[in-house]
Amino acid sequence: MDVNKTLQQLYEERKRLDMAIAGLEARQRTLAKIASTPRRGRKSMSEEERRAVSLRMAKYWEARKAAQSVAEPPDAPAANGGKVSE
Repeated sequence: MDVNKTLQQLYEERKRLDMAIAGLEARQRTLAKIASTPRRGRKSMSEEERRAVSLRMAKYWEARKAAQSVAEPPDAPAANGGKVSE
């Protein structure tokens, strides 16, 4: 058994392991850095703000529905899918 050859192989394996460990540690540092930065996103709304938005949207949809019913007469051909019966 050649001790020098075995030592050489073990040193090469240790070098590969050190490189793999260094890569994993670098990745871990990167992930930790990303996780520590504050997330950008939507601001949470208070109950008051949600209520105001809800009322505003209810008025919007009421106005839109009223405008749509005025623009479209009740006996329009759209009632039967837009087809003209023969």
